Amino acid sequence: MNDILQTEKLTKRFSSVLAVDSLSFALRQGSITALLGGNGAGKTTTLSMLLGLLEPTSGKISLFGQDFIRNRYNVLGRMNFSSPYVDLPQRLTVRENLTVYARLYGVADVRERIETVSSEFRLQDLLDRRVRRLSSGQKTRVSLAKSLINRPEFLLLDEPTASLDPDTTVWIRDFLKNYRDTYKATILFASHDMREVQLLCDEVLLMKRGKIVEEGSPQELLLKHGKDDLEQVFLDVSREEEA
Repeated sequence: MNDILQTEKLTKRFSSVLAVDSLSFALRQGSITALLGGNGAGKTTTLSMLLGLLEPTSGKISLFGQDFIRNRYNVLGRMNFSSPYVDLPQRLTVRENLTVYARLYGVADVRERIETVSSEFRLQDLLDRRVRRLSSGQKTRVSLAKSLINRPEFLLLDEPTASLDPDTTVWIRDFLKNYRDTYKATILFASHDMREVQLLCDEVLLMKRGKIVEEGSPQELLLKHGKDDLEQVFLDVSREEEA
Protein backbone atom coordinates (compact mmCIF):
# COMPACT_ATOMS: atom_id res chain seq x y z
CA MET A 1 0.00 0.00 0.00
CA ASN A 2 1.02 3.61 -0.59
CA ASP A 3 1.97 5.97 2.22
CA ILE A 4 -0.61 8.74 2.36
CA LEU A 5 1.14 10.64 5.16
CA GLN A 6 4.85 11.21 5.65
CA THR A 7 6.58 13.44 8.16
CA GLU A 8 10.26 14.28 7.95
CA LYS A 9 12.14 15.71 10.95
CA LEU A 10 8.93 17.39 12.14
CA THR A 11 9.81 19.73 14.99
CA LYS A 12 7.88 22.15 17.17
CA ARG A 13 9.46 24.41 19.74
CA PHE A 14 7.62 26.72 22.14
CA SER A 15 10.21 29.21 23.39
CA SER A 16 12.62 27.02 25.38
CA VAL A 17 10.37 23.92 25.30
CA LEU A 18 11.00 21.35 22.57
CA ALA A 19 7.54 19.74 22.30
CA VAL A 20 8.17 17.62 19.18
CA ASP A 21 11.71 16.64 18.30
CA SER A 22 12.56 15.70 14.70
CA LEU A 23 9.64 13.32 14.18
CA SER A 24 9.75 11.10 11.09
CA PHE A 25 7.13 8.47 10.32
CA ALA A 26 4.76 7.32 7.58
CA LEU A 27 1.19 6.02 7.53
CA ARG A 28 0.10 3.46 4.97
CA GLN A 29 -3.18 3.92 3.14
CA GLY A 30 -5.85 1.83 4.84
CA SER A 31 -3.97 1.48 8.12
CA ILE A 32 -5.15 2.18 11.66
CA THR A 33 -2.33 3.58 13.78
CA ALA A 34 -2.25 4.54 17.45
CA LEU A 35 -0.22 7.50 18.65
CA LEU A 36 0.61 6.81 22.30
CA GLY A 37 2.52 8.60 25.03
CA GLY A 38 2.20 9.99 28.51
CA ASN A 39 1.20 13.53 29.35
CA GLY A 40 3.65 15.94 27.76
CA ALA A 41 4.96 13.38 25.27
CA GLY A 42 4.01 15.56 22.29
CA LYS A 43 0.91 13.78 21.00
CA THR A 44 -1.42 16.77 21.01
CA THR A 45 1.19 19.03 19.42
CA THR A 46 1.78 16.42 16.71
CA LEU A 47 -1.93 16.08 15.98
CA SER A 48 -2.28 19.87 15.88
CA MET A 49 0.46 20.13 13.26
CA LEU A 50 -1.12 17.34 11.21
CA LEU A 51 -4.41 19.25 11.31
CA GLY A 52 -2.79 22.50 10.20
CA LEU A 53 -3.61 24.20 13.51
CA LEU A 54 0.05 24.68 14.44
CA GLU A 55 2.87 25.60 12.09
CA PRO A 56 5.97 23.45 12.64
CA THR A 57 9.19 25.12 13.67
CA SER A 58 10.90 22.97 11.05
CA GLY A 59 10.44 19.76 9.10
CA LYS A 60 8.03 18.52 6.45
CA ILE A 61 4.54 17.01 6.24
CA SER A 62 3.44 15.32 3.03
CA LEU A 63 -0.24 14.36 2.80
CA PHE A 64 -1.73 12.75 -0.30
CA GLY A 65 1.55 13.56 -2.05
CA GLN A 66 1.29 17.30 -1.37
CA ASP A 67 3.23 19.66 0.85
CA PHE A 68 0.70 19.99 3.65
CA ILE A 69 2.40 22.90 5.38
CA ARG A 70 2.27 25.11 2.29
CA ASN A 71 -0.81 23.71 0.54
CA ARG A 72 -3.04 22.36 3.30
CA TYR A 73 -6.21 23.90 1.83
CA ASN A 74 -5.84 21.56 -1.15
CA VAL A 75 -6.27 18.49 1.05
CA LEU A 76 -8.25 19.62 4.12
CA GLY A 77 -11.48 18.48 2.48
CA ARG A 78 -10.17 14.92 2.37
CA MET A 79 -9.56 14.69 6.13
CA ASN A 80 -11.44 15.26 9.38
CA PHE A 81 -10.99 15.15 13.14
CA SER A 82 -12.82 14.22 16.31
CA SER A 83 -12.09 14.81 19.96
CA PRO A 84 -14.41 14.69 22.99
CA TYR A 85 -12.27 17.51 24.42
CA VAL A 86 -13.11 19.96 21.62
CA ASP A 87 -16.65 21.27 22.05
CA LEU A 88 -19.06 21.70 19.19
CA PRO A 89 -21.22 24.87 19.34
CA GLN A 90 -23.33 24.21 22.43
CA ARG A 91 -26.33 26.37 21.55
CA LEU A 92 -26.89 24.64 18.22
CA THR A 93 -28.83 21.42 17.88
CA VAL A 94 -27.16 18.25 16.68
CA ARG A 95 -28.79 18.68 13.28
CA GLU A 96 -27.62 22.30 13.02
CA ASN A 97 -24.07 21.33 13.93
CA LEU A 98 -23.96 18.57 11.35
CA THR A 99 -25.46 20.88 8.74
CA VAL A 100 -22.84 23.57 9.35
CA TYR A 101 -19.95 21.11 9.04
CA ALA A 102 -21.46 19.38 6.02
CA ARG A 103 -21.62 22.72 4.23
CA LEU A 104 -18.11 23.66 5.32
CA TYR A 105 -16.83 20.44 3.77
CA GLY A 106 -18.87 20.87 0.60
CA VAL A 107 -21.01 17.76 1.08
CA ALA A 108 -23.29 17.41 -1.95
CA ASP A 109 -26.55 16.15 -0.40
CA VAL A 110 -26.49 17.53 3.13
CA ARG A 111 -29.85 16.17 4.30
CA GLU A 112 -29.17 12.66 3.04
CA ARG A 113 -25.69 12.60 4.56
CA ILE A 114 -27.00 13.75 7.95
CA GLU A 115 -29.62 11.01 7.86
CA THR A 116 -26.91 8.46 7.14
CA VAL A 117 -24.46 9.48 9.88
CA SER A 118 -27.23 10.00 12.45
CA SER A 119 -28.37 6.44 11.76
CA GLU A 120 -24.82 5.08 11.92
CA PHE A 121 -24.19 6.72 15.29
CA ARG A 122 -27.72 6.22 16.70
CA LEU A 123 -28.46 9.93 16.87
CA GLN A 124 -31.94 10.02 15.27
CA ASP A 125 -33.68 10.86 18.55
CA LEU A 126 -31.11 13.55 19.38
CA LEU A 127 -31.05 15.54 16.14
CA ASP A 128 -33.20 18.39 17.41
CA ARG A 129 -31.67 18.55 20.89
CA ARG A 130 -29.16 21.27 21.72
CA VAL A 131 -25.64 19.96 22.19
CA ARG A 132 -25.37 21.49 25.65
CA ARG A 133 -28.19 19.18 26.81
CA LEU A 134 -26.42 15.99 25.76
CA SER A 135 -24.54 13.58 28.01
CA SER A 136 -20.79 13.16 27.61
CA GLY A 137 -21.25 9.89 25.72
CA GLN A 138 -23.82 11.43 23.39
CA LYS A 139 -21.49 14.34 22.66
CA THR A 140 -18.74 11.85 21.80
CA ARG A 141 -21.03 10.16 19.27
CA VAL A 142 -22.00 13.52 17.74
CA SER A 143 -18.33 14.46 17.42
CA LEU A 144 -17.63 11.15 15.67
CA ALA A 145 -20.58 11.70 13.33
CA LYS A 146 -19.24 15.16 12.51
CA SER A 147 -15.81 13.65 11.74
CA LEU A 148 -17.37 11.30 9.15
CA ILE A 149 -19.69 13.86 7.55
CA ASN A 150 -17.43 14.27 4.48
CA ARG A 151 -16.35 10.61 4.24
CA PRO A 152 -12.70 11.52 4.93
CA GLU A 153 -9.83 9.52 3.52
CA PHE A 154 -7.65 10.53 6.48
CA LEU A 155 -9.24 10.55 9.92
CA LEU A 156 -7.58 11.84 13.10
CA LEU A 157 -9.21 10.79 16.37
CA ASP A 158 -8.36 11.84 19.91
CA GLU A 159 -9.72 9.35 22.47
CA PRO A 160 -12.53 8.22 20.11
CA THR A 161 -14.39 6.14 22.70
CA ALA A 162 -14.02 8.41 25.74
CA SER A 163 -17.17 8.54 27.91
CA LEU A 164 -18.79 5.65 26.03
CA ASP A 165 -20.20 2.59 27.76
CA PRO A 166 -18.61 -0.81 26.94
CA ASP A 167 -21.33 -1.88 24.50
CA THR A 168 -21.14 1.38 22.55
CA THR A 169 -17.36 1.21 22.56
CA VAL A 170 -17.45 -2.20 20.86
CA TRP A 171 -19.75 -1.11 18.05
CA ILE A 172 -17.82 2.12 17.50
CA ARG A 173 -14.64 0.07 17.23
CA ASP A 174 -16.31 -2.27 14.73
CA PHE A 175 -17.68 0.72 12.82
CA LEU A 176 -14.21 2.24 12.45
CA LYS A 177 -12.82 -1.05 11.14
CA ASN A 178 -15.65 -1.35 8.62
CA TYR A 179 -15.22 2.28 7.55
CA ARG A 180 -11.50 1.69 6.98
CA ASP A 181 -12.21 -1.45 4.96
CA THR A 182 -14.99 0.12 2.88
CA TYR A 183 -13.27 3.39 1.99
CA LYS A 184 -9.60 2.36 2.33
CA ALA A 185 -9.34 5.21 4.82
CA THR A 186 -6.31 5.86 6.99
CA ILE A 187 -6.91 6.44 10.69
CA LEU A 188 -4.53 7.92 13.26
CA PHE A 189 -5.75 8.12 16.83
CA ALA A 190 -4.48 8.96 20.27
CA SER A 191 -5.69 6.83 23.15
CA HIS A 192 -4.90 5.79 26.70
CA ASP A 193 -6.96 2.60 26.33
CA MET A 194 -4.31 -0.01 25.62
CA ARG A 195 -6.85 -2.80 25.15
CA GLU A 196 -8.57 -0.76 22.44
CA VAL A 197 -5.23 -0.16 20.74
CA GLN A 198 -4.42 -3.85 20.83
CA LEU A 199 -7.78 -4.80 19.31
CA LEU A 200 -8.03 -2.05 16.71
CA CYS A 201 -4.59 -1.08 15.46
CA ASP A 202 -2.22 -2.30 12.78
CA GLU A 203 0.62 -0.10 14.00
CA VAL A 204 1.64 1.72 17.17
CA LEU A 205 3.79 4.84 17.53
CA LEU A 206 4.91 5.41 21.11
CA MET A 207 6.17 8.90 21.93
CA LYS A 208 8.28 10.11 24.82
CA ARG A 209 9.70 13.62 25.26
CA GLY A 210 8.74 14.58 21.72
CA LYS A 211 10.33 11.57 20.01
CA ILE A 212 9.07 8.22 18.76
CA VAL A 213 10.80 5.69 20.97
CA GLU A 214 8.94 2.55 19.86
CA GLU A 215 7.00 1.60 16.75
CA GLY A 216 5.59 -1.56 15.25
CA SER A 217 2.50 -3.71 15.33
CA PRO A 218 0.99 -4.52 18.75
CA GLN A 219 2.18 -8.11 18.37
CA GLU A 220 5.72 -7.01 17.52
CA LEU A 221 5.91 -4.78 20.58
CA LEU A 222 4.58 -7.50 22.86
CA LEU A 223 7.19 -9.95 21.59
CA LYS A 224 10.01 -7.41 21.78
CA HIS A 225 9.28 -6.56 25.41
CA GLY A 226 8.16 -10.02 26.48
CA LYS A 227 4.84 -8.74 27.83
CA ASP A 228 1.27 -10.00 27.76
CA ASP A 229 -0.46 -6.71 27.00
CA LEU A 230 0.33 -3.25 25.66
CA GLU A 231 -0.30 -1.54 28.97
CA GLN A 232 2.74 -3.31 30.40
CA VAL A 233 4.81 -2.25 27.38
CA PHE A 234 3.58 1.34 27.73
CA LEU A 235 4.44 1.45 31.44
CA ASP A 236 7.89 -0.05 30.90
CA VAL A 237 8.79 2.42 28.16
CA SER A 238 7.31 5.40 30.01
CA ARG A 239 9.26 4.62 33.15
CA GLU A 240 12.60 4.04 31.48
CA GLU A 241 15.19 6.65 32.34
CA GLU A 242 17.02 8.15 29.42
CA ALA A 243 20.57 6.96 29.06
